[in-house]
Amino acid sequence: MSNIPADLSYTAEHEWVAAPDAEGVVRIGITDHAQSELGDVVFVQLPEVGETVEAGAAVGEIESTKSVSDIFAPVSGEVVAVNDRLEDEPAAVNSSPYGDGWLFALRPADEDHRSGLLDANGYAAQLG
Repeated sequence: MSNIPADLSYTAEHEWVAAPDAEGVVRIGITDHAQSELGDVVFVQLPEVGETVEAGAAVGEIESTKSVSDIFAPVSGEVVAVNDRLEDEPAAVNSSPYGDGWLFALRPADEDHRSGLLDANGYAAQLG
């Protein structure tokens, strides 16, 4: 069974969203289930800092030894940081999907940005 932290919110597309920090910024990544399905991650293309993204839109790609998958924005907002570590160490997505392998951070456009997301139980139920 995949690791599904209870303190995160999830999308049906296997992204996670952390609770906002003191500045209201949320960190985003892909789930443990997603990284295990992808296999060894070899390249990550992330959105640009300063870019405004819409929930559900493709904002980057993750390339693995098996396939290339889109990264979707789980919420709308402005990208305020990307995980530069992934340029040199894309395998961090595999080894630490909820830690060092986070993808990008954004300032949500809407305070109620988590309303359309799944909680850990909902995400687990979706996985079956």
